[in-house]
Amino acid sequence: MDSIEEIAERPAEAKEESGVSIQPGAYLLELSLDWIVLRASENIHHLLGESHVTLIDQPLGKFAHSQALHDLRNNFSRLSGTTGIGRAYGVRLTDDPDLVDIAFQLSEDRILFEAVPSVGSFGAKFGTVGGLAAGVANIRGQALLDAGARRMRALTGYDRVTLLLADRHAESSRGVFPGPADMSARLPTIVADCRAEGVALFPRDGEESIELALMCAPDREALEKLAAAGVLSTLRVPFIADGTEAQFLCESRSACEPSLELHAAAELFAQLFALRLEIDQLKPAP
Repeated sequence: MDSIEEIAERPAEAKEESGVSIQPGAYLLELSLDWIVLRASENIHHLLGESHVTLIDQPLGKFAHSQALHDLRNNFSRLSGTTGIGRAYGVRLTDDPDLVDIAFQLSEDRILFEAVPSVGSFGAKFGTVGGLAAGVANIRGQALLDAGARRMRALTGYDRVTLLLADRHAESSRGVFPGPADMSARLPTIVADCRAEGVALFPRDGEESIELALMCAPDREALEKLAAAGVLSTLRVPFIADGTEAQFLCESRSACEPSLELHAAAELFAQLFALRLEIDQLKPAP
């Protein structure tokens, strides 16, 4: 596996244009609204025990336990009509004893269904969100942004967290990075290891709706920017505060195991923090 320095120095013409793919730590299915498999990542046999070719145009229920699928479809029915992300933790899809965490979301008339190995600690991160959010209750102005960045870093465990809110920003960092965070880089929600090669989807000439997937593989330009900044993994948490787009960008110098619960907890903290920002705007200046 190439080092982060080798990625940064590799000539552009030697880097492959792999197209849209999924990161190797995840599995992806693109489903119809009837849960028929339209596309599958080429590593899906590790999850469902069947080749990606075999799955196409078949109902997912043919390859997954009926009870697990029933619970997932019920969960999805509560999500329908929204732009949110549904999640399920510790799911046994097949007879394989290993459990997976699952995220699914609507993308036009399709369902993006992602699975990652379960980290087995559901609830641990969520349990800290309330206390972290309460800790910013009496803070205002730039100090509030600084406190938000520090608490997001405490929650996620990443080495650096940068908060961008319009023309204001804050940063909390453990150690020194060779470059500043690039808040303009096109990154998927989760990058587990920027050195890892993406896994192609089958068929390869389908719709590009998987660019919305949480673990869509970054493109070459994004990988180069991460390498130049000394970053191996990221977690991106966009949110809206008083009608303004904002974002937490969490970065680490080492690879991080993907965790759907951590992402959900970070989203929850960002939403609570957005409410605190709105209250700060409403209060008169001291």
